[in-house]
Amino acid sequence: MREVRIRDTLSGAVQTLDPDHEVGIYACGPTVYSRIHIGNARPFVVFSLFARFLRSEGYKARLVVNVTDINDKIYTAAAQAGEGSAKFAEEMTAAYVEDTDRLGIGRPDVEPKATETVEGIIELIAQLIEKGNAYESGGDVYFRVRSFPDYGKLSNRRPEDMDQGEEAGSASLKEERLDFALWKSTKEGEDTSWGSPWGPGRPAWHIECSVMAEQELGASFAVHGGGSDLVFPHHENEIAQSESAGRPFAHVWMHNGMVDAAGEKMSKSEGNIFQLKEALDRYGREAVVAYLISGHYRQPLAFGELPMEEAVARVERLRNFFRTQAGRDPGGPSREQQPGGSREGPPGSRIEAFRDALADDFNTPRAMAEVFELVGEANRDEVPGAAEAVAEMLDLVGLGSIAEGQDDEHPEAERLMQERQEARAAKDFARADEIRDRLAEMGFEVRDSADGPRLVPRS
Repeated sequence: MREVRIRDTLSGAVQTLDPDHEVGIYACGPTVYSRIHIGNARPFVVFSLFARFLRSEGYKARLVVNVTDINDKIYTAAAQAGEGSAKFAEEMTAAYVEDTDRLGIGRPDVEPKATETVEGIIELIAQLIEKGNAYESGGDVYFRVRSFPDYGKLSNRRPEDMDQGEEAGSASLKEERLDFALWKSTKEGEDTSWGSPWGPGRPAWHIECSVMAEQELGASFAVHGGGSDLVFPHHENEIAQSESAGRPFAHVWMHNGMVDAAGEKMSKSEGNIFQLKEALDRYGREAVVAYLISGHYRQPLAFGELPMEEAVARVERLRNFFRTQAGRDPGGPSREQQPGGSREGPPGSRIEAFRDALADDFNTPRAMAEVFELVGEANRDEVPGAAEAVAEMLDLVGLGSIAEGQDDEHPEAERLMQERQEARAAKDFARADEIRDRLAEMGFEVRDSADGPRLVPRS
């Protein structure tokens, strides 16, 4: 079992995870007011694979990723769609599960929803009021920020720089502009509400995660994760709520960088999104996963046609490696190896270096460099056990299907290929050429063979 270290956002120091206790990981999931974009997929992939790696090392890891299905943005989006907010949130939650299932890396251990946690939320708010950390005003409830002396310790912000954003509520109801909403009374046009001691309403954003994390992982747990855009105000407010109520909360804070499109954070509100579904249709599951682990999780990740084409090319290089190795690899070091154990020989040393990289602040680019070093060595000269070793490493980062010879799914490209065949059969060669060019833009070419046409990613 390796010593696993993570750079803690709160302290700025490298923290070592305790191997003798359950490693509870709570990662903030999506607000379901539309289909998720590829930027939303990054934390899903990072924390799912991080939990997978911990288990492979013998840690007892439990991953919780919530779904925010109560939110101002849901009311707005549902009204625009002409649907009830509850039905709309259910549809978008199902779409989120469908899209993330296609990543092929499994699901979190638990996926609690805000709508299922309202009773616990009301209980925590009542405790905060009783302790003097919160107050009711006009049917809303606000957290009294000045009552928590450590407020700002995660984001290192000064009070004058703190803007609570969408959850600020009505300024006229707050004692101070810094205070943030815990409970919101029902407003005109909102079609869902829950009863509470302060009247009908619904939870504000931040309080749900304090409650869900404690319900699933206990008052004190190992790792709290999410995108770096959540450091303030969301995670700052979670700390204030939980610690004011006497809960020690998370030991380590782990934040992934944003996915940038044309130098700007990918954001639904900015209109520069690329839906995960669209990316999966266009580039395929393995290329999307390969792209999302191509940079260190803490750093921003540039998104665009070039980075995705590079990911497609890396996947194809790995496919070609296994095609070349088929029938010549006599077996290798890994499948019977105990978690975290040492190995002999070139493939084994590469696996060790790969795992060491993941144990060192989950450094996936350094780990993948070990994969491609071994691929290069095996392509130049026969390396017994190379294919099996590469397969083991790829499985840990969600790319094991490459080694298993499974064809990646490209439903949109497959549909276009079929349309091309139909156009050629109808002698509509202009349409067939148009579809061929569209497939080329998506990163594919169609190769005709005796067994019929097949899609081939362009290298």
